[in-house]
Amino acid sequence: MNNNRFTALVDCDDEDMITTIINHTKNLPPPKPSPPTKLSLKTTYPALAANKTLTENNSATYKTTTNPNLDFFFHVTPDTSPKTLISMLEESWAHNPLTTLKLICNLRGIRGTGKSDKQSFYTSAIWLHNNHAKTLVCNIPVFVEFGYFKDLLEILYRLIQGDDVRKVSNKLWMAKKLAKGKGMARKMYFLNKKREKREEMKRKKMASRGRGNYRRNIREDEGRGRGNYRRNIREDEGRGRGNYRRNIREDEGKSNRTIKSRAERQKLNDSYGSDQGFKMLHDQVSYFFAECLRSDIELLNNGESMKISLAAKWCPSVDSSYDKALLICESIARLLYPWDSDCEFEALDEFSYIVRIKNKLRKEVLVPLRNALMLPEVYMSAKQWSSVTYERVASIAMKNYTNIFLHRDNERFRSYLEKVKHGDKKIAAGALLPHEIISSLQRGSGDSMVAELQWKQMVDDLLKEGKLTNCIAVCDVSGSMCGTPMEVCVALGLLVSELSEEPWKGHVITFSQWPQLHLIEGHDLRSKTEFIERMDWGMNTNLQKVFDQMLEVAVKNKLSEDDMVKRVFVFSDMEFDQASASPWETDYEAIQRKFRSCGYEKVPEIVFWNLRDSRSTPVTANQKGVALLSGFSKNLLTLFLEGGGMINPSDVADGVFNPVSIMDAAISGELYQKLVVCD
Repeated sequence: MNNNRFTALVDCDDEDMITTIINHTKNLPPPKPSPPTKLSLKTTYPALAANKTLTENNSATYKTTTNPNLDFFFHVTPDTSPKTLISMLEESWAHNPLTTLKLICNLRGIRGTGKSDKQSFYTSAIWLHNNHAKTLVCNIPVFVEFGYFKDLLEILYRLIQGDDVRKVSNKLWMAKKLAKGKGMARKMYFLNKKREKREEMKRKKMASRGRGNYRRNIREDEGRGRGNYRRNIREDEGRGRGNYRRNIREDEGKSNRTIKSRAERQKLNDSYGSDQGFKMLHDQVSYFFAECLRSDIELLNNGESMKISLAAKWCPSVDSSYDKALLICESIARLLYPWDSDCEFEALDEFSYIVRIKNKLRKEVLVPLRNALMLPEVYMSAKQWSSVTYERVASIAMKNYTNIFLHRDNERFRSYLEKVKHGDKKIAAGALLPHEIISSLQRGSGDSMVAELQWKQMVDDLLKEGKLTNCIAVCDVSGSMCGTPMEVCVALGLLVSELSEEPWKGHVITFSQWPQLHLIEGHDLRSKTEFIERMDWGMNTNLQKVFDQMLEVAVKNKLSEDDMVKRVFVFSDMEFDQASASPWETDYEAIQRKFRSCGYEKVPEIVFWNLRDSRSTPVTANQKGVALLSGFSKNLLTLFLEGGGMINPSDVADGVFNPVSIMDAAISGELYQKLVVCD
């Protein structure tokens, strides 16, 4: 490295130092990349340690952390295949069942330190049903607290239809939509409406013309009549053929839906009759819904509507798709209205009894509770837009319905957004992932406005819990991070920069072959995101050079250990470049060696945050000063906000900062203590 690069940094204060670093690194041309060395494990290093391997870029790494629970915690990401997930799940359960159960719930956790990885949670829950059915059933109430009531229905549905049913149905839906040309059909419908309106106005205008035009109008009308007669015959014939085809399609659609409904019911009957585990789960889910609804009705009748749960919101409506597939409403209604609970039921046959109690469930339970909850969906379906309470719209619903609100209730919705902007109202953002908010910026001005406000709300909510002191994010923008991992990396890197205190606030380091420190420019979320996306990046990731740069700054400025960066968040897929002298010295071992050789005994704590399905493991389970995290959620950042960015020693076993202790801290909350292993 150039020893004269930071000569100008001596005697600068912290903020001037960082600005000077940025200017120096921006003006330096990147070196010419050398082709990566091709290493062969068998021929070059025959005596390598059993747990050592190479990354995709020929850097030394570990195969596993040596702790199956930690492997599951670190390596499972939203793009992990079900096969790989289940393999790690089996190893983790064999190592420690209770810890594995906590990690399964950590996948789902919307709040606290959860990862909000819904699909991985469903795959794990189905494995749990197939291998430890009693444990799944016993933890139903706790599972709902980690996620929501709908999770129970989705698990039942996937057990009947298969774990990949949603993926298959989404592909079929997209194919059907493309085949129909749904967007073009909608456009032509409105164009025809406009044409008909113009013709109607033209006819009215013709009818209002003066008497002087009477004869000419007669001749014109006669001519038109003869022409129209022939044209009308052709149009009527065309309409007849069109209606015939449309009617055939509608009949085919009804027939297909009937066949599908019968097939789903048959699968339910087969599973319920032959699988005792499924029967037990179905019965307990029905019982849990029934008890929650019964309790909520009592609270409503006692005037305690603020204590009502969301069971009524997520309980399927009678004859909805979930109800047809699971017959869940009938099961719930039987529990709420047993045969012997009312004398009017005694005179009814079985079919009439079922119809009666399902109707009572709808009228006496679901409708009153949903009205009390003031659910936006209720008012939207009734087209009562003026009754929608926007502060009660959930974060994901707000993201999905923004354009509908702007179209149907523009003035009132924009007024609400202005009040949020000035701090008079609040907007929900808790359940959204950072990259989901940023992706909304691309969908239009209305979505951009909501995205800006939701991002600000998310940052404000996290800042209430604390800030990050002497922390900085390193964003992997290499070629292997294309797609969603890159979007997540940008979002989490920006979030860490906004949660950090000065002098590192608003700064980020690009993690490529030639790392640079950047001050993020921009006045709003869109401009900041675009700046990060435009930063220089290469096709490789060199972890060593990131810390070489930090060391050179520290040595040139004679920084004490107290002034050094305390923690580095590395958002990456863990596929680092070959950089250390010793072929089987991992990157972190090399970083430690370099810091100590420069007189710094305390190496910055490193948080390796895995964003892609990769088995590369930078450190083992008990490596001090390192944390191993994964996923797309910002929730795990709350671990490091307490105490101003230094994790609370009381949350870490024996006060030691290592991968296992950080994992244990992530699953040590009060809710995790409710989980039990029953088989």
